[in-house]
Amino acid sequence: MAAYVGGDAGAFRELFERYGPVLERWLRRWVRSESLVQDLVQQTFLQVHRARRDFREGASLRPWVLAIAHNLAREQGRRRLRRPEVLTSMDGWHEPAVETGGQAQAEAALDLGPALERLPPGQREVVLLHWAEGMSYREIAQVLGTSSVAVRVRAHRAYAALRKILEASNGDGEPSIHKEE
Repeated sequence: MAAYVGGDAGAFRELFERYGPVLERWLRRWVRSESLVQDLVQQTFLQVHRARRDFREGASLRPWVLAIAHNLAREQGRRRLRRPEVLTSMDGWHEPAVETGGQAQAEAALDLGPALERLPPGQREVVLLHWAEGMSYREIAQVLGTSSVAVRVRAHRAYAALRKILEASNGDGEPSIHKEE
């Protein structure tokens, strides 16, 4: 990012190649339409370009870029909700689903999908960023524009709620998703 801010045009290409797939994966959890995902990725990089001089040198780039994408996706969702035709069709939007790399986590994610949908959106966001994306609470706070304490409270409540939901659904109450920082 420092090279790009300093005028190296090739650095932007490297940023796009590095963070484009991360953004696509994150946005697909919230957006069903592939064309909308691609539009939001491009809008995110346009915003990165416009705000490049606002980026604090030495700060972590990933949370900053994800925060931009998150805000754009949220605004897109709000615009769609304000249009009357969306009230009868929400084709482009859906609730997030967890994607994971490992087989055990993939199986757990299938079981957690319905449970995650029952969480309030703010708690669901924290769980997805923490568990599925592997972000720290500090990074999540940067993405969501809140404090680390607020993120920890949401995470605690979300994991407790998930435990109760899973206990009620399968009786064992042992979710495999809670990881300590």
